[in-house]
Amino acid sequence: MHPAFSVIFFTTASGAGYGLLALVGMLAPLRLIPADRSFAFTALALALGLITAGLLSSTAHLGHPERAWRAFSQWRTSWLSREGVLSLATYVPAAIFGIGWVLFGRLDGPIAVAGFVAAALSAATVCCTAMIYASLKPIQAWRSAWVVPGYAALALMTGALWLNALTHVWGAGQRWLGVLAAAAAILGLLVKEAYWRSIDTTAGPSTPESATGLGRRGKVTFLDGPHTEANYLLREMGYAVARKHSLKLRRIARVLGFAVPLLLTLLALALGGTIAVPASLLAAVAGMLGVLVERWLFFAEAKHTVTLYYGATTA
Repeated sequence: MHPAFSVIFFTTASGAGYGLLALVGMLAPLRLIPADRSFAFTALALALGLITAGLLSSTAHLGHPERAWRAFSQWRTSWLSREGVLSLATYVPAAIFGIGWVLFGRLDGPIAVAGFVAAALSAATVCCTAMIYASLKPIQAWRSAWVVPGYAALALMTGALWLNALTHVWGAGQRWLGVLAAAAAILGLLVKEAYWRSIDTTAGPSTPESATGLGRRGKVTFLDGPHTEANYLLREMGYAVARKHSLKLRRIARVLGFAVPLLLTLLALALGGTIAVPASLLAAVAGMLGVLVERWLFFAEAKHTVTLYYGATTA
């Protein structure tokens, strides 16, 4: 599949934003993170800023962005529509939570409930985003059972890295938050490795024989391509990345997205003090960059069944 940058940025930025919002919404009412109003403003502004930037960027891939509103009407059957509805719905409790915390310094009663609801809706939105891809039967790599856990794990990881960094900036870093961020990085790597192993070892169910219905007559080969020039299907669904490049990019994703954030987080835990601030911030930035590479691969390594009609042997 063609890895459109708008969608890659959307899933990376919004995933981190929802991960951060979910953690803040759960932990702040429990008084497990700083209750300072300036911290509240910064954490919520970062979370909602990432979410908003991601959602806006997703419209860049639409042929007619002005018609995007129509997607909200199909929430009964479409995961894309459910994601849109939940993404907008999340702003309501998040706004109530933010106003109550930032302006009035309240983290109890209805404000606490709003925080928990915002956290729940954030998690649900990330799952809906993952299901947009996991529900597509023509793309074997996305039908993997690891797609939804992968999106959830990476949202948790990037959100935890940013929350850990913000607490250190405010001079209120806590060891358990560092441990959470490190554990989330390990979890993210394990889930991603399981996903890669799954798509590497699971053969696609479709072949030229099954696609054409001529399998009973023997092996199907193509005498000539159906088009003399590239068309939309080949540009969008026939994109292919060489195996050697795929392996190289996977190594980059492992190092930049998981190993570097983990090591920097552990460094912040071990040394603390002034080292913890730059180390935790670099960990969060590295995690985001690594996820960008991972998301590019998520699209580039996926094969659409339609490519069987253009010479592919499996899909």
